[in-house]
Amino acid sequence: MTDYQTIQAKSVNQWHASSDVIVVGFGAAGSCAAIEAAAAGAKVLVLERASGISGTTCMATGHFYLGGGTRPQLANGLEDTVEDMFNYLVANTPEPDLNKIRLYCEQSVEHFNWLVDHGVPFNDGFYRRKHYEQPTDECLIWSGNEKAWPFSQQAKPVARGHKVENVGSEGGGLVMRKLNEAAQQLQVEFQFDARVTNLVSDEQGHISGVRYTHFGEERFVAARNGVVLAAGGFAMNQSMLEQYCPKLAHPGVVKQGNPNDDGAAINMGLAAGGYATHMEGALITAPFYPPESLLKGILVNSHGQRFINEDSYHARTMTACLDQPNGIAYLITDNACFGRPEIQMQELIDAWEDIATMEQGLGLPAGSLQQTLADYNAHAAEGKDPTFHKHSDWLQPLIEAPYAALQCSLGESVYVGFTLGGLRVSAQGEVMTEAGDAIIGLYAAGACASNIAQDGAGYSSGTAIGESTFFGRRAGRHVASGSC
Repeated sequence: MTDYQTIQAKSVNQWHASSDVIVVGFGAAGSCAAIEAAAAGAKVLVLERASGISGTTCMATGHFYLGGGTRPQLANGLEDTVEDMFNYLVANTPEPDLNKIRLYCEQSVEHFNWLVDHGVPFNDGFYRRKHYEQPTDECLIWSGNEKAWPFSQQAKPVARGHKVENVGSEGGGLVMRKLNEAAQQLQVEFQFDARVTNLVSDEQGHISGVRYTHFGEERFVAARNGVVLAAGGFAMNQSMLEQYCPKLAHPGVVKQGNPNDDGAAINMGLAAGGYATHMEGALITAPFYPPESLLKGILVNSHGQRFINEDSYHARTMTACLDQPNGIAYLITDNACFGRPEIQMQELIDAWEDIATMEQGLGLPAGSLQQTLADYNAHAAEGKDPTFHKHSDWLQPLIEAPYAALQCSLGESVYVGFTLGGLRVSAQGEVMTEAGDAIIGLYAAGACASNIAQDGAGYSSGTAIGESTFFGRRAGRHVASGSC
């Protein structure tokens, strides 16, 4: 196991190089930190563990959660305000940092324009259907809980998911290519195959460099202004998952990320005196739609009872499934709304000609599902859902036999997830101690830092890349300013 202990500068026999700013990792956060630091006049060295531009962002669809009146929103006649975006994000965040969220909302339009100015392409299309990711190259999509109760009552519902102009699900790679081009134009230096394992501190405890290995060779690089950690989360570190995030550690959950998401940046920050927060947080999901018609079904637990409005963002819905007794959940549909999930993360259990037989087949308490459906159907016929407030668009009595059940239980359905917790940082990206003091010369952004996203239930697609790029920029500007 790697020893991430911080090394004292006085013990370093030879410095192999120096730079104003060292950025550890070149994903969404690291690239933006490097670009902004270089644009401010700093000499920037990126140390990337992979052999080229890679990382988890390259595996993503390429959504950014942005609002407040972006160009695509205005082009589609959507009226969004900073206050509505702020209220929405606060309502979806368990322990919201109001200052960070307000900054993100107030500067969201500027951030969108900055991305465009640095080559990241967005068109003005609007994919209006319910989908976990638009299969087209259209930009806007409803990417969270905006239209779902109770959030629709707490902030005006507006589409804020902005996908990069790319057909399908591989837009993240395009984002990184464009940000890499911008960094190259600013003369950012790169060292690939560089595994950073230790921070270096001076006699005052200020971070002044790093130790890394390059094909087994040990090297030290000094940082005149500071170091920005941007080396991803810890989804690929099973021992850390078991310690901090047991839900994601479950063998029934496929971990999303790249092989280098092993928590190294978090561990280096902790060794330097930093504090980790929201480490139990993770996005864990198993989208059961599209087809959209499945949203007209109902989710029930092992007691035959509903537990959520099924039109919620898929991560909120599936998090609720995980929270049911023994993680057991079934999606119940009738012939009128049945469809096989496009990404096949849920299997069809069986179909029955009546609810009583289905109830027996699923091993539910006698009469439970029959009562649940009778109540649901009576209200749905009137376009109402007084218990969970599912939107009327998705309310339809389930009365057309045969009736089908799709498996949504943990260990039976295919769940995927990634970590959301990380080092506590200021709005400028400074790594903070448990007491709330900044560690001079040390910054963090992206999946190794905790900023806005804290759990899957309140997540909206695009939040991770959105906050990574936004706060990565802030960290880059601050460390380059020399104010550290």
